[in-house]
Amino acid sequence: MKTVIIATMADSEKIVTIDSEIIGNTSRRKTIENAIEEGRCLIAKEGNDSVGFLLYETNFFECSFISLIVVSPLKRRKGYASLLLDFMLRTSTTEKVFSSTNRSNIHMHKVFDSNGFIQSGIVENLDDGDPEIIYFKLKS
Repeated sequence: MKTVIIATMADSEKIVTIDSEIIGNTSRRKTIENAIEEGRCLIAKEGNDSVGFLLYETNFFECSFISLIVVSPLKRRKGYASLLLDFMLRTSTTEKVFSSTNRSNIHMHKVFDSNGFIQSGIVENLDDGDPEIIYFKLKS
């Protein structure tokens, strides 16, 4: 059964492991642990197995900003990113929810599009030659 819960520190090692499967290291450990401690980390589960997570902030111009969505490579394209987005949109403490992805991340653009997000802007110069596309949706 697929579920989403608010992560606790007991989930931190599994979340860091999922993240390191993607980026090849544990450099975001402190960021992940801070988000968990502050209640800003959601975790997708398949039964008892953690398969993905979402980090967010609520101080983006007084709106929510999803800063990171990661799904384990073996669990991708099975609806977990959408499940995380849906939970975030239903429980957000702000009416407006923003996120972003690099122009080159075609898969994430499809996830945002299929979940009703609309493009809301572009930020140049974060990654050379690969601008960040901003997405937006009103809380469900």
